[in-house]
Amino acid sequence: MVLAVFAGLPGVGKSTLAERVGAVLPAAVLAVDTVDFTMRAYDVTEPRPGYAAYGVVAALAEVQLRMGHHVIIDAVNPVKAARQHWVELAERLDVPLRVVEVVCGDDAEHRRRVESRFAARAHDGIPDWVRVLERQAEYEPYLGPRLVVDTFLAEEPVGPVVDYLSLRTS
Repeated sequence: MVLAVFAGLPGVGKSTLAERVGAVLPAAVLAVDTVDFTMRAYDVTEPRPGYAAYGVVAALAEVQLRMGHHVIIDAVNPVKAARQHWVELAERLDVPLRVVEVVCGDDAEHRRRVESRFAARAHDGIPDWVRVLERQAEYEPYLGPRLVVDTFLAEEPVGPVVDYLSLRTS
């Protein structure tokens, strides 16, 4: 089993890729945004917005991993503190941790994706382009081993991601 973390800015395609890879493996796909949006819908507030959602997803991931399932985490993971949840979980359960950093190598396409997603939703936490640029400024570079997938350039990224996750776990 593997704990795979799909990380990257909003709108780069990580949720779509995570779901497609999760269907192939198969793996439980746990999205921090889903938890965060649901907490907002139920008027759950917290002093550090977003922090609890990472904790909830980490707890759910632990249950799935203990059951022997592959788990994919779908989250921006912009800073080391957010990423540390997954490192600690993998170490505690002695499972391999694999990072897939998802990017969109074309700024115009990235902006188009963000703006179309924003326009299609009730703005329930979906960031607009200005907020994505702010998050980009806060985003700390990933250090260490990872697979970088450019969803603008990759014609069919699912196979290589599945290979990356599978080869290193056998």
